Amino acid sequence: MTWIKRIGFFLLTNILVMTTVSIATNVLAYFGIGIQAFGVNLTQLVVFCLMWGMAGSLISLFLSKYMAKWTMGVKTIDPKNASSTEMEVYRRVQSLAQRAHLPMPEVGIYESPEVNAFATGPSKSSSLVAVSTGLLARMNAQELEGVLAHELSHIANGDMVTLTLIQGVVNSFAMFFSRIIAMLVANAVKEEMAYIVRFVVTIVLDIVFSILGSIAVAYFSRKREFRADAGAAKLAGRESMVAALESLRTMVGQPEDERGAALASLKISSSKGGFMSLFATHPPLEERILALKSSR
Repeated sequence: MTWIKRIGFFLLTNILVMTTVSIATNVLAYFGIGIQAFGVNLTQLVVFCLMWGMAGSLISLFLSKYMAKWTMGVKTIDPKNASSTEMEVYRRVQSLAQRAHLPMPEVGIYESPEVNAFATGPSKSSSLVAVSTGLLARMNAQELEGVLAHELSHIANGDMVTLTLIQGVVNSFAMFFSRIIAMLVANAVKEEMAYIVRFVVTIVLDIVFSILGSIAVAYFSRKREFRADAGAAKLAGRESMVAALESLRTMVGQPEDERGAALASLKISSSKGGFMSLFATHPPLEERILALKSSR
């Protein structure tokens, strides 16, 4: 069941929202309230699906920073009461944020043996950069600089907003096609069974199409990683970013924190093989290193 955990909070929140919307709208339709399932105008259905399809992704975006703190147990750094290690991380983020012309994000550390970091938040002015204790214990100053620059590049590039819009479009398509198919299936059964059949088929297909749609989201996420690597190379130097990725490559098979599965798309690295590579939010480290070394 590990791979299910790796789908992530972002996707699961969307599925829960869409399922709730599906149940609510189907119940209302049963009582003649709202868009009807049979004979609905396609333009109305498109507008309906676009509106509600964006709901899950927008909720995920606005809750992202708070949920990250809660699920990962992130301790934000207060410069007035920080240890020497915490202040080193804070000052590095501060320096990189100034170079990137970004508002100072919140900076935090979370207890975990994994060597990783993530950035999240609904906007550039309300963002969070967090690193694991495992990363701080196993990476040197140059590698840490590369990792932090990578995460700040995600913020500078507006990657959370971009993924939100992509996820919203995926949600909308999922809702639209699940309802069209549910209508066709319901029309093929006895009239007294039509409502319950449509209800069940809609819910099931909303979930299935959302999971399949995450393949498209993961594809765009992988493309976004190359851009963040390039941005980090400009902020901290190509050598620092390559050093960070090389270090991560030597740690393949490191202990992983299952709490972090929900934030896989926000982290510096993740790993999947075989069919599950379609759901991978990051390209292979070898490809990222090669892209950096060959760039000018």
